[in-house]
Amino acid sequence: MEKIIFFGLVIPIFAFVLYLGVSAIMKGSEAKSALKEEANLKNDEFENSLDNKKNLSEEIDKLNNLLKDGVLTQEEFEKAKKKLLDN
Repeated sequence: MEKIIFFGLVIPIFAFVLYLGVSAIMKGSEAKSALKEEANLKNDEFENSLDNKKNLSEEIDKLNNLLKDGVLTQEEFEKAKKKLLDN
């Protein structure tokens, strides 16, 4: 009779502890995945900003070449450059 009472108490407690352990592991795994996603997004944003800066410098170089070739006046060059930098 004592064994039945003992196992009747131990088995539910063991099941509850097992449930808590599994749920903690799952939450940790989800948090780790979320951090990886966030890091990937930040990395992508950084790469995009580098691409935008590269494109911006290329556009300003093109404007500078147009200025040197005499296609643009200094005033037109300044306006176009200001417009690029404001975006």
